[in-house]
Amino acid sequence: MKTVVITGSARGLGYNMASFFREYNYNVVLSDLNEEKLKIAKEELKKTPSEADITYTTCNVSKIEELQALMDFAVEKFGEVDIWINNAGVNQPQKAIWELTEQEINTIIDVDLKGAIFGSKVAIEQMSKQHKGAVYNIEGYGSNDAHMLGLNMCGTSKRAVTYLTEALAQECEQQGNGVIVGKLSPGIMITEFTTHSLGNDKIELAEKTKKVYNILGDTPETVGKFLVDKMVNNTKNNVKFNWLTNGKAFTRFLTAGFNKRNFFGEDQKLLTDKDKK
Repeated sequence: MKTVVITGSARGLGYNMASFFREYNYNVVLSDLNEEKLKIAKEELKKTPSEADITYTTCNVSKIEELQALMDFAVEKFGEVDIWINNAGVNQPQKAIWELTEQEINTIIDVDLKGAIFGSKVAIEQMSKQHKGAVYNIEGYGSNDAHMLGLNMCGTSKRAVTYLTEALAQECEQQGNGVIVGKLSPGIMITEFTTHSLGNDKIELAEKTKKVYNILGDTPETVGKFLVDKMVNNTKNNVKFNWLTNGKAFTRFLTAGFNKRNFFGEDQKLLTDKDKK
């Protein structure tokens, strides 16, 4: 039975990917900062029928020793890790880069970029011993060189994550260690990542931004299923699984007048991931 480790999986995309991995009978190792949220997530995910096991441990992805402890925990429990997903991330306050505090910049870089670097290092070191395994990093705004006031610090991190992932894939290929590395591009999801900065403070989105998000956005359930279906069937290195393709985005804008959606209305249950629990 195969095993997946997902960072930042107490809620949002990570939580929903865990649910679909359960359907494929993968052992799932959840990790996040908040133990209480992990307990709740585990109990909810256990409702998904599966022959596989599910467990969790807390982890701060900005600290390599905690990521190593997460890997050691998974290996001790299940023997090997087949898929490792660096999913943990934080959004930034709606400010220009120079308006961010040193602490805000450090948090974004530590979680969004260094978390992917450290997580990939820990995962590939273990998988090289196994001579098999797959590591996936999450792309985001900025991965395609887009720029927007209030997102550019996160975009800086995500652009670096894209380069990092492609470099790791090349290095694994050159060393022949049996590990494959790929990118997950989930597009726009309406979760607490979208509506809150640094995991806590609510972001007051502009009406123009909400309009775009209503056209292009999706729930983490929809995106999670697509990505998991791709990962469990993948054997290729240096892949990119892209949910919101250019063609899909064009069609969404073209049909927006007929397909009205409102992720931000009071009668909706898509405001935050807390509503998913």
